[in-house]
Amino acid sequence: MKLTRRTLLQGAAAAALPLAMPQLSWSQTTLSGDGRRLDTLSDGNLVLPRSFALGDMPPDQAKDILTKYGITGDVLEPDCNVTLLRTADRVVLFDVGSGPDFMPSAGKLADAFDALGVNPFDVTDVVFTHAHPDHLWGLLDDFDDLNFPDATYYMGQAEWDYWTDPDTVNTIETGRQTFAVGAANRLAELSDRINLFTDGAEVLPGVAARATPGHTPGHMAFEVRIGNESVMIVGDSIVNHHLAFERPAWLSGSDQDGPLGAKTRLSLLDQLATDQMRLIGFHLPGGGLGRAERQGDGYVFVSEGA
Repeated sequence: MKLTRRTLLQGAAAAALPLAMPQLSWSQTTLSGDGRRLDTLSDGNLVLPRSFALGDMPPDQAKDILTKYGITGDVLEPDCNVTLLRTADRVVLFDVGSGPDFMPSAGKLADAFDALGVNPFDVTDVVFTHAHPDHLWGLLDDFDDLNFPDATYYMGQAEWDYWTDPDTVNTIETGRQTFAVGAANRLAELSDRINLFTDGAEVLPGVAARATPGHTPGHMAFEVRIGNESVMIVGDSIVNHHLAFERPAWLSGSDQDGPLGAKTRLSLLDQLATDQMRLIGFHLPGGGLGRAERQGDGYVFVSEGA
């Protein structure tokens, strides 16, 4: 019999040994209504050099904004919020986190599932915003088996085409070549079970795709119906709660295509603020749930998390 994470967990359950587990604060309930529930689950956090986020932004102005938010050091430590949707007949995960191979501060999604009392083997669907490591590399466990083996998988056509193109590793900037190799290796595991879609598609009941390119070529956001309202899962199209909101037109060093990322961000923030639609950001604080409100020439993130 092949040794897998599934067989290990099944064996542990059969043994029924009492284990003392600490109470972890890895999950935060966000919205529920009409038999549908959205939770954000912490996958830990990233540790990034300040220069990665700033890119070519005006350094003095960027410093002033970051200082206002209490960020004064040489690194940024953004949260990682994976979104879980549960309905009467589905358990839907938006992105899968970093897994164990990206950063030691991330890859904590299994702890979040335990804290929420959800079995990873109950996940019916996995929907990807994009294929950067902190969103994709949690696809496989320590045995290189799928962490969510019974799920159906979904990714935007343009994103899939880009990361599965053998030439991407040669055309992407040098600092992201490991991103390309890691994405290609992991997506190869999904080649016979991936479902591809385009802008505007209803990916699942009550889940509509919104093309938000720039951070990656085929990045997608998702408008999810919960009760009588919608919430926009923005992924990394709005990548932080400070510079991206206050100066959305500035080019971000985290976007693969800076000008396109800024255009997407401006359009999305305008819609979210005008419609007062809640949003969930993968790297926003307090679990990622909140609203965008206009403030002067930019916006401010109003967190609704704990």
